[in-house]
Amino acid sequence: MPQGRKKARRPGGRAPAGPAEEPRGTVRTVRQAFGLVRVGSIDFIGRRKWFAVLSAGLILVSLVSLGLRGLNYGIDFTGGNSYRLEFGRPVTDADLRAALGRAGVAKVSITIDRDDPTHVVLRTPYLDEDLEKSVLEAVRAEFGDFETAPGDLVTPTIGHELLRDALIATVLGCLGIFLYVSLRFEYRLAAVGIAALLHDTVITVGAFSVLGLEVNTPFLAAVLMVMGYSINDTIVVFDRLRENLKRRGRETLAELANRSLNETFVRSVNTSVTALAAIAAVYFFGGVTTRDFALALMVGIIVGTYSSVCVATPVWLWWRSRDERSRRMSKMVDGRRKVRV
Repeated sequence: MPQGRKKARRPGGRAPAGPAEEPRGTVRTVRQAFGLVRVGSIDFIGRRKWFAVLSAGLILVSLVSLGLRGLNYGIDFTGGNSYRLEFGRPVTDADLRAALGRAGVAKVSITIDRDDPTHVVLRTPYLDEDLEKSVLEAVRAEFGDFETAPGDLVTPTIGHELLRDALIATVLGCLGIFLYVSLRFEYRLAAVGIAALLHDTVITVGAFSVLGLEVNTPFLAAVLMVMGYSINDTIVVFDRLRENLKRRGRETLAELANRSLNETFVRSVNTSVTALAAIAAVYFFGGVTTRDFALALMVGIIVGTYSSVCVATPVWLWWRSRDERSRRMSKMVDGRRKVRV
């Protein structure tokens, strides 16, 4: 059979029909999240109103709870007493916390020396002399005799300084992110990225207010980590959006934004689920001292992934579309003026 044989033609001289063209704006399946969930044609932009309602509801609940209930500040912010205890045998956090709970002290900070579990730093709320004596006697009855230095008074000044430093670091970080994203991408994306950070922070803090969990310095560290994770995930989506804008073609802005979200969705889901699996292990098996810290991270990662996909890009789309409409209207008005002249 001769090489380079031509394709057979249909009667009438027409070549065989190729694959049917997909409608403009249709997004093909990209890949699978964990090999299970097929993505690529999810209409994120079409559901943006539902996402807006969900975010508004979560923020409203958080703000109402913060206004009515406030936050359950820990000893780092409220102050208390500090004790250095040296036991005759190793002790565990759970046993010591249970003994203090039976003595009537629920809110307590316990630091056990990893190298020598007989050395413990104990911080409690303010205790008068009688209550201090009864608490120490309850611990002695549970764990045997121990040596202790005179109790020190912990003032809330250090906690307030940490809170102030955290707020300053947050403001400076947001300013740096805004400048970087503005130079790297555009000012709209920078402003939307900062708005997504505030969205995640308010909901994470509000969750602790609703649940009445203790807010301490590890919680501040968790919030700062959530902010870093959230902006990283958002930047990944923005980077794909910028690359697709360079090859926009005949796509509408909404179609392009939806395609960009579909192309980065699997990456966001896989990264978030992997991080959640590790943090969930800390939450369930890490003990009481790390449980609230891990919970803050889990809430922040879930909300941060949601805001990167479902909040940031739709807000940018609304802003960019409004500006493009304004420019078109301005050109039309200028054109009419020139015609009249």
